[in-house]
Amino acid sequence: MSNSKTAPFDIAIVGGGIAGLVLALSLREHAPSISLTLYEAAHKFGEIGAGVAFGPNARRAMHLVSPAVREGFERRSTPNLSPDKAHSWFDFHCGMDQRGDAGAKDGDYLTSTEIDHGEMDGRVHRADFLDEMVKLLPDGVAKFAKRLVDLEDNGKEVLMKFADGSEARHSAVIGCDGIKSRTRAWMHGQENPVSHAVFSGKYCYRGLIPMDDAVELLGEKLAGNSQMYLGYGGHILTFPVQKGKTMNVVAFNSAETWDSEAWVVEADRKKMYKDYEGWGKSVHSILQLMQKPDIWALFNHLPCDTYAKGRVCLIGDAAHATTPHQGSGAGMAVEDAYVMSKILAGVKRAEDLPVAFESFDYCRRARTQKLVTTSKDAGQLYDWELQGVKDNLDKQSQNLRCRMKWIWDHNLEGDVSEGRRYFLEHTPETDDRARL
Repeated sequence: MSNSKTAPFDIAIVGGGIAGLVLALSLREHAPSISLTLYEAAHKFGEIGAGVAFGPNARRAMHLVSPAVREGFERRSTPNLSPDKAHSWFDFHCGMDQRGDAGAKDGDYLTSTEIDHGEMDGRVHRADFLDEMVKLLPDGVAKFAKRLVDLEDNGKEVLMKFADGSEARHSAVIGCDGIKSRTRAWMHGQENPVSHAVFSGKYCYRGLIPMDDAVELLGEKLAGNSQMYLGYGGHILTFPVQKGKTMNVVAFNSAETWDSEAWVVEADRKKMYKDYEGWGKSVHSILQLMQKPDIWALFNHLPCDTYAKGRVCLIGDAAHATTPHQGSGAGMAVEDAYVMSKILAGVKRAEDLPVAFESFDYCRRARTQKLVTTSKDAGQLYDWELQGVKDNLDKQSQNLRCRMKWIWDHNLEGDVSEGRRYFLEHTPETDDRARL
């Protein structure tokens, strides 16, 4: 699919997180003739956050990007520790003292979500996964300490302006600059509400527990495998990380507003315990063992009407930042990177880049924005707030068992085909296109 000679255009990638790095690797694999430069605001590659999940769809996408990307993930990921839970996403339990309307009480098992794709469950620390990707990136591709402040698209090239006063010109720019994306704000307008993330109504406490302590507290089965404890207004999830040496804890709760300018703040243990009054013994014990908990406010993007404008396009969190309740935000970024690279591999002329970006928007926007909506719904489902099912545990359990299928069962090559078809229908015929 790629050109046999150097492409008559180059690509700039804004942002060196998971989306930007995987896109760079996917372009090197599938469109090696395209010259690219990755601009990162920090002085080196780095990720904030803790565990990140990649479902079966994301793992297939990793392999499509490059087997080396998938192998890097497998080296760092931690599966459930019990063999009989290798294909379990989460086991769900009642986490409160009691739920009178349904008869459930603290610790009662509710249901499980199973991965029926021959894949094992597994999660990885963001920084560990990023390290593996950095190892695969060729020298000279990345430029650091380049914080984007503005763009100018004159129809033939894009002028990039950075905070250090420097500038760069490229044929096209792909924004991978995350939930606070400057590229998104340029595209939709600084005053447009869709340019800025909004508080989702949820926040979470994050912390770690040594696995030996977790096993002593909960037993090997609960400590060593992915669990979720549900209740009114919140839920707590636990899963093994660091190859089983540690149990990761994320405790979610609800709030109408988030008043701090900072999205990550130091946790007040007294407030944390108060947030879970009325919860059961297991949850209280987990909270007491959490080491150095922080509070993370959870934001997401409002739906926008395009990911593409001229010679600029958005992927990953810059396009569709979501809450983490379905564990699929990073996976969607990997999918985006693969589809974008396959579309760009078929571009032979610089003047067709805007259509290539429109093609990406055409085949990816509906799926990725659906994730934002359904992820917020999932948070309400776990917190016994979702209308239509919140007062019926049977309906909740049915929802929990099947809600991930549309994400996991997706045919990514179908997206590529849709994008290619759109591109061919909206560009003039040339001799080069016969090679598509």
